[in-house]
Amino acid sequence: MSDLQIGLIALGVLLILLVLGFNWWQDRRVRRKMQSHFPTSEQDPLLGAGTHAGAGAAGAAAAAAARREPGMGGDSVRAQPGQPAPVDPGSDADDAEEPDPACEVVIEINFAEPVRGADLLPYMQSLRSVGRKPMRVFAETDQRRHRARVHSGESYASMQLAVLLANRSGPLTAIEWSQAWARAQDMAERFDATIEGPDQQAVLEQGARLDDTCAALDTQVGLTLLLGSAQPAAEVLAVARDTGFVADGNRLAWPAENGVARFTLARADGAAFDAGMGGIERLYLLLDVPCSPADARAFGRMVDVGRDLAARLRAELVDDQGKPLAEGSETVIDERLQVLFGQLEQAGLPAGSERAQRVFA
Repeated sequence: MSDLQIGLIALGVLLILLVLGFNWWQDRRVRRKMQSHFPTSEQDPLLGAGTHAGAGAAGAAAAAAARREPGMGGDSVRAQPGQPAPVDPGSDADDAEEPDPACEVVIEINFAEPVRGADLLPYMQSLRSVGRKPMRVFAETDQRRHRARVHSGESYASMQLAVLLANRSGPLTAIEWSQAWARAQDMAERFDATIEGPDQQAVLEQGARLDDTCAALDTQVGLTLLLGSAQPAAEVLAVARDTGFVADGNRLAWPAENGVARFTLARADGAAFDAGMGGIERLYLLLDVPCSPADARAFGRMVDVGRDLAARLRAELVDDQGKPLAEGSETVIDERLQVLFGQLEQAGLPAGSERAQRVFA
């Protein structure tokens, strides 16, 4: 090998090392810049609300009283059953709905000058979710009024992006958190604002803890209706509605007094009841325990409705193993569910509550 070839090889190696070194320096510089925007937080809102308050609802109220989170959800946000509706635009009253520190992490966006809601609304669509985690948007008007929805006729001094820490898709990931932070940065650049948020590692650890808690309490109980021969979907739907079910997306729901679903009825193929012309041979009744209001006869109530529905449809009601229900099984299962309802309450996730429905979605 000639001296020229050796020299060219050495030069190539040197250039590669220079490029790697420059990339390392750039990465370190960006990380330091990102970390400067993430003040650390050692508080665990979930444990604080669930353990010290003794009950989830009381814990949430205590957390809200300790810190007032300026809030705002986009125009697309709607009040859920049992949830106070947002106030009218321009009202002197604050919206009641706020970020939930037990299951959401907040990124603050503070505008240098008030920004019109009409200018913010076009960007609300991009702030609905990151990956599989929904986001809620809150704001504070230039008159210091808390909003759970952006109104075109108001101006806002700040915004908050509340990102869900965990749901049935798992804990918030580093990629999802980075996406949320990037969207906050985009808003800041567009509207001359500064952003603040917690340390990424602390966020991921909080999400993992919440996910572990939820995984230990996540329970669903099912029943199956075997219709024998296929029955017209329209007839099945009519019978179900006559029994007391109401529409809930592709499913039907048996509502509690506050409008929250106690249990649901779905086609085995997952299709909507009014989809296509095919018949239905099998239906599923599902009691989603964390998302259903606590009830001394949660399972027994579903069994009663299932038997009524089976009689009307000339169907057979069986458990999730395909076996007929054993005599007295309702009482045994309901006793076990009472323990679970108590555990959910102690964890700060009361069954059927807005918080539970959010993290068990």
